[in-house]
Amino acid sequence: MIPSKTPKVLKQFFSSYTWDLYVKNEKKLYLTFDDGPIPDITEFVLDQLRLHNANATFFCIGENIKKHPEIFNKIVSEGHSVGNHTMNHLKAWKSSSRAYLKNITDCENTMLKHIEILPEQRIFRPPYGQISYSKFKILEKIGYKIILWDVLSKDWEQNSTPEVCLQNVIQNTEQGSIIVFHDSIKASKNLTYALPKVLDYFTKKGFIFDKI
Repeated sequence: MIPSKTPKVLKQFFSSYTWDLYVKNEKKLYLTFDDGPIPDITEFVLDQLRLHNANATFFCIGENIKKHPEIFNKIVSEGHSVGNHTMNHLKAWKSSSRAYLKNITDCENTMLKHIEILPEQRIFRPPYGQISYSKFKILEKIGYKIILWDVLSKDWEQNSTPEVCLQNVIQNTEQGSIIVFHDSIKASKNLTYALPKVLDYFTKKGFIFDKI
């Protein structure tokens, strides 16, 4: 079972990956959204971010960008950052390095049809959090930074409740946390309940939501 809070020992053991962005005296949090863009759901997220003057990072699937380019462009035009989440939500542990890299490159090429990606903006989140050392080294060599997480909302869990999803975030988030939600159909029930409350709760506590 994946914990909602990433254990410190795991962060230390896999220290080449980015798990959080803690900076002393910076009261910032980092919301991230995987698997979009999806009509209505991604737009709901954008509306909530705008209401709370919050920035976020969207790890997009290439096929969804192709299907919904207008929503991808809206993410970018509203000042959020975007990252690579492969072309087809590919599992690293079930793919060869060549196939995996091609899937990532295909996603990047799809993104490049809409935006310029500067070297420092090449960020990648592996689907399911799966990444091998050999694949990591290839991605590192071509300039990608691997972004994982400090807190999982677990909004995708169908046997969970919206209230549990909210508490997963409220109870585990601290300064510098990278938090994972999903702008997907599967997660929508929990997402639409929890996200506005997370934004409201931490904004009132003086946190700023920034993009990666």
